[in-house]
Amino acid sequence: MTIRLYDTSARQIRDFAPLVPGCVSIYLCGATVQAAPHIGHIRSGLNFDIMRRWFDYRGYDVTFIRNVTDIDDKIIAKSADQGRPWWSIGYENERAFNDGYDVLGCLPPTYEPRATGHVPEMIEMMRGLIERGHAYAADGNVYFDVRSFDGYLQLSNQELDNLLQPSGEGETGKRDPRDFAMWKAVKPGEPSWETPWGRGRPGWHLECSAMAHKYLGTAFDIHGGGIDLIFPHHENEIAQAKAFGDEFATYWVHNAWVTLKGEKMSKSLGNSVLVSEMVKTWRPIVLRYYLGTPHYRSMIEYSTEALRDAESAFARIEGFVQRVVEKAGGVVEPAAEVPPAFAEAMDDDLGVPQALAIVHTTVRQGNSALAADDKEAAVARLAEVRAMLGVLGLDPLDPQWADDGDRGDDLHGVVDTLVHLVLDQREAARGRKDWAAADAIRDQLNQSGLVIEDSPQGPRWTLGPR
Repeated sequence: MTIRLYDTSARQIRDFAPLVPGCVSIYLCGATVQAAPHIGHIRSGLNFDIMRRWFDYRGYDVTFIRNVTDIDDKIIAKSADQGRPWWSIGYENERAFNDGYDVLGCLPPTYEPRATGHVPEMIEMMRGLIERGHAYAADGNVYFDVRSFDGYLQLSNQELDNLLQPSGEGETGKRDPRDFAMWKAVKPGEPSWETPWGRGRPGWHLECSAMAHKYLGTAFDIHGGGIDLIFPHHENEIAQAKAFGDEFATYWVHNAWVTLKGEKMSKSLGNSVLVSEMVKTWRPIVLRYYLGTPHYRSMIEYSTEALRDAESAFARIEGFVQRVVEKAGGVVEPAAEVPPAFAEAMDDDLGVPQALAIVHTTVRQGNSALAADDKEAAVARLAEVRAMLGVLGLDPLDPQWADDGDRGDDLHGVVDTLVHLVLDQREAARGRKDWAAADAIRDQLNQSGLVIEDSPQGPRWTLGPR
């Protein structure tokens, strides 16, 4: 068994060889909490949740760090615009992100450090870089000297002479315009911390280098994030950490975007879809299926039609699960191991689409067993399906989703009573062999959004796809 991952730095799929046998250490660039999360933000956390689950299934001891960037230019700008403390905005949106991760079934990270809680570690890193000749102070700022580090831009595969480094307001005193800020001099009305080089606040790139060093040490296995972070963020992280003396990450894994009309989903473009709003319309488990089942390196083009397709596909899986549970007369426990073909797909760069094909094949086999009244085979297939869905965080019988299927608990009992009154009329029509009336009643119920299934225990209803 060898897990293989696409390593951005190598530009190829590589066998995963952990630094410590049986262990895997992962650092994921988490939320910048200037606003509530849209589904593009949460996709990254969900993709790495699936990675984390697969490593756990393969028997690894996983340490998973997902940071919170709770101070940056956008948070400060919103603080000024809204007349609210910067920390209030950050905390409110941090909670919104955690709610988004939780509602979509992401396991909590091992640690979730905030940037502002690690200023001492940042000062220590800057001091070491200045002493080694890789950084310098100017006008209260501290800059990294990009020409001092030979490996700069290897991750993004750029030429230094062609580089245009993003710069912020007040970044004065640079020796080279391509140098980037690790520490930004204080401005009136902005939050600041004391350092040997004057009061100021951290730069985005320094935060992650310092937090990765604190929680994962000088070397760790996997650094993750969205493809938009490759440059400048991850490139600058590498420069700081390695110039400081860390080996840093062995593998770099990046997930693709959720797009809308061909553009990255972004608040600045006004095309974002908030998780908090989406889960009012779509069941969270369906939203997880939609975001988590494409390959993590593939773009997802958002559309209502695509979500409906995901809902229908998951309904087929869920319907099979429910039918076998009824047939078995109780819950069927997941199999101890997933089918070999599923494992092979997941080992190959987390090939979730190929793994999901195995799930649907197994569901079809299980449905055939049900049709043949082969209870033993149907139960065996459900055990396999539950094992596979558990790895993907999509097992509808998991307590995580206990309330997920209830679209309005307060109305369920009322609707159930009314539907069964109509179903009794249908059964009466069938009893007198008035097939036309029975079919008409069923068709009307289907048109109302209900799916009627005839089972040995009698007819039952479920809400169909929208």
